[in-house]
Amino acid sequence: MKRNIQCDNNTCFLCKGCIKEWLPAIAANKKNFSVKKGQVIFSEGDPVKGIYFVYEGNVKVHKKWGADKELIIRFANKGAIFGHRVLGKHATHYPISATALEPGIICFIDMEFFEATLKVNPQFAYQLLLFFADELQEAEHKMRNLAHMPVKGRVAQALISLQEQFGTNPDGHINVELTRQDLASYAGATYETVFRVVNELLQEKLISTNGKKISIVNHDGLLTLTQDDDL
Repeated sequence: MKRNIQCDNNTCFLCKGCIKEWLPAIAANKKNFSVKKGQVIFSEGDPVKGIYFVYEGNVKVHKKWGADKELIIRFANKGAIFGHRVLGKHATHYPISATALEPGIICFIDMEFFEATLKVNPQFAYQLLLFFADELQEAEHKMRNLAHMPVKGRVAQALISLQEQFGTNPDGHINVELTRQDLASYAGATYETVFRVVNELLQEKLISTNGKKISIVNHDGLLTLTQDDDL
């Protein structure tokens, strides 16, 4: 464990929402640890220990989907909270898993201190409530897409969402490196189908690729694939 990493009060979802008098308490109670690419931070069904935040790197939050598949619920990047779905009187186990997409540093807050933070910091509690509301709306929208939107539209939406969240690097690539399997899990499709759809998008000059890196060439064209009057 690394305990002496200084908090990022401008980026961290926790620190920037709390009163300044509470920040020393956070610094005294948080625990930082390094993660390797592909390292599982916690698994679906593990006993609840606390809440996590991303200090550096990117994390995928995912859930089992059938016997041997997974569905990526969301991605957490610098400053983001994850593991928060355990809040509630009867939550004893994590309902999702979290895995590092790249080497990074994670911040951990145990549940007792996190609950104390909510009670002492009404502004943070309010921001967390808004975050839950946005996350619920996004989950409902994604479930509708899984039920009604063709795979090609879901892949297009996934790419647009990734660019909105992570931005682009100086070369114009979406600034997160995902395997095609991760892209499939995020779009709610099979690897084989996503591989075919990506090739179609390349042929249609809507995207370009360089290894695992993807660039959106025609944003409006991708956006058109996501639009359906029935959704």
